[in-house]
Amino acid sequence: MTTTQNKTLPPGTLGLPFIGETLSFLNDSSFAKKRHQQYGAIFKSSIFGAPTIFVEGPAANQFVLTHENEYFIVKWPPSTTKLLGDFSLALQQGSIHQKRRKLIYQVFQPRAIAGYIETMEALTQSYCDNWVKMETLTWYNELRNYTFDIACKLFVGMDGASQRALGHAFEVWVNGLFSIPINLPWTRFGRAWRSRQFLLAEIEKIIRQRQQDNLSDVNDALSLLINATDDDGNALSIEELKDQILVLLFAGHETLTSAIASFCLLMAQHPEVLKKVRDEQEKFKEEPLTLETLKQMTYLEQVLKEVLRLVPPVGGGFRQIIETCEFQGYELPKGWNISYGINLTHKDKDVYENPETFDPERFSPERISGYKPFSFVTFGGGMRECIGKEFARLEMKIFAVKLARYYQWELLPDQDINLIPVPTPHPVDGLRVKFAKLT
Repeated sequence: MTTTQNKTLPPGTLGLPFIGETLSFLNDSSFAKKRHQQYGAIFKSSIFGAPTIFVEGPAANQFVLTHENEYFIVKWPPSTTKLLGDFSLALQQGSIHQKRRKLIYQVFQPRAIAGYIETMEALTQSYCDNWVKMETLTWYNELRNYTFDIACKLFVGMDGASQRALGHAFEVWVNGLFSIPINLPWTRFGRAWRSRQFLLAEIEKIIRQRQQDNLSDVNDALSLLINATDDDGNALSIEELKDQILVLLFAGHETLTSAIASFCLLMAQHPEVLKKVRDEQEKFKEEPLTLETLKQMTYLEQVLKEVLRLVPPVGGGFRQIIETCEFQGYELPKGWNISYGINLTHKDKDVYENPETFDPERFSPERISGYKPFSFVTFGGGMRECIGKEFARLEMKIFAVKLARYYQWELLPDQDINLIPVPTPHPVDGLRVKFAKLT
């Protein structure tokens, strides 16, 4: 509905001139939650130099995510936009986005996904062997290396990437994605910008070497993308390949690390759930891991969904309003931004009973049918739903299967396990654990 006559703006404040409420948004993890409690399901603010409307709940998610290119287009904070790059799929619009999404999907189609299982298993086993030798460890840092090594191996064919200069540069780049975009040598953004230049140069070397070698038996994402063409027969340029590979590495590393760390933490806190996961695994121990076998692990699927509901790796999303419209009786003005809440929807007591409780049974066949559309939006929705969601689900499942079958872990005392939300949720003290083989 686009009629906005006599409509009013949502409640809220735009804050200080220019900076608005940006500092509060960056420094207060409960920024949106507090204002939703004060104003309701919709409020206005101003962050990153733009007036922004915040909404939450299934109806709001559905409204924003199903009106792409009609009322809304994708919008990220300026720091994120600059650091992702102009050619990134995450930033592309309209028909270009659709063409590129279709092309890049070749990396995530079922046949390609099935081909990733062996590498994921091998690297998971290697890391677990090393964690047993370490006995006690700060797990989050290790998990970052683990997911980065898998992403680099499967996307660009690089071994041991976390221990190279590429791994360090990637961490600095990620840390600047949500920052104030002042490009000076000592700022978080400035350091991230220099790291981006280094990363792109390294990725270009890999691309050019791959093109020169012309290896037909290499089956990683880079080879697929180098050889892929769209419906018009056009291939990706080197400049676009670099941005697309960079965003794939981010998607296959940052958010997955958060999700896997949350699984580890919640299993340590809920041994009764872990026991049920282990009991289910007894039925599959003699079978090789395949997409079909993994699909049959229904309780594990419920557990992982509940992990992603309770601690979604991405707390929300941004769009720009391109056509004035209205929602819940309020005007959404053209030119403003809008942010929809994933985390807040997942914690909405009108959507989920006892939302702060870890309860995998809520995703059982008997209960899941009662949830409204767009109430579970860990991977977004609509035409911009996360293109790599099956890759993420596969890696989470393989990791969970290996750990549940063969290993045990417990939280070490005297640590802060509260979550820092940016850039993705992770424990304050890095999740310190004692790790061993199951006896």
